[in-house]
Amino acid sequence: MRNTSKNTPSSTSVNTLSQAIFTVNRHAKTAGNPKYLYALKKRALTKMIREGKAKKIGLHFSKNPKFSQQQSDVLVDCGEYTFHIPPTKEDFKQLPHLGTLDQSLRNPRSRMGLQQAKSILEDYTGMSDTDDKHKKQGKNSYQKPVFKKLGDSFF
Repeated sequence: MRNTSKNTPSSTSVNTLSQAIFTVNRHAKTAGNPKYLYALKKRALTKMIREGKAKKIGLHFSKNPKFSQQQSDVLVDCGEYTFHIPPTKEDFKQLPHLGTLDQSLRNPRSRMGLQQAKSILEDYTGMSDTDDKHKKQGKNSYQKPVFKKLGDSFF
């Protein structure tokens, strides 16, 4: 019997996904509001780990820890690229600590645009940026106060 399910498109290959994550991560570092881009990166990497397309290697000390405290990040190997994501409690129990990050190791360059990378990862993860846009629009719905003349009724 023939398999009628949707074949895996080329845009979900490990190489394409890792290039898209690299592009999104690079742009998130300089974005004005990087929350969505980092959430997209984390969700894509988490899904790739579940599917066996990526693998957790170990823990690294964070280069820029919050509040000057020592902090660790999980090193994830994904095709030709490596990324860092926040650790879970299980990661501290299961993964070896690799110490400080080796600055000589670099990811290969990628020539993918941000919009293309976002659409690849949004298709892969099911996330969308419109949810954040609707929240912001509702948040900014400010009405100016109406002032009545002295002696006029408010009703």
